Amino acid sequence: MIKSLVSIAFATAFVGSMAFAQSSTSSTTVATQPGGTTETTTTTTETTGTVTEYTPGQHLFLRTERNQPVRYKFGKTVTYVTPDGKTIEASKIRKDAKVRVHYIKEGDDMLVDKVIVTDARD
Repeated sequence: MIKSLVSIAFATAFVGSMAFAQSSTSSTTVATQPGGTTETTTTTTETTGTVTEYTPGQHLFLRTERNQPVRYKFGKTVTYVTPDGKTIEASKIRKDAKVRVHYIKEGDDMLVDKVIVTDARD
């Protein structure tokens, strides 16, 4: 009985940590054309986490599965939405809100272009 309870507790903690900070990535490759032109690589990624610090128009820190805050900078245009796609004001983002950020990796910077608030804490 105790073995079963310990197994269930471990499995629940493991699944919870996996659901907390999932990432998905898509990218394009660099190709050199016969005329000498090149296509640049673009990598877009989505990551889920909890907001630990937020400065509108500048940056956002998320606590992810690594449990250390990760810094994201804002791109030139950022869209803020609810899970159902309704646009919201940037001021709705709060510390401890659960969000999913869509960003583009540019050098060492991660430039956010979309923030999806999955669970706002008031």
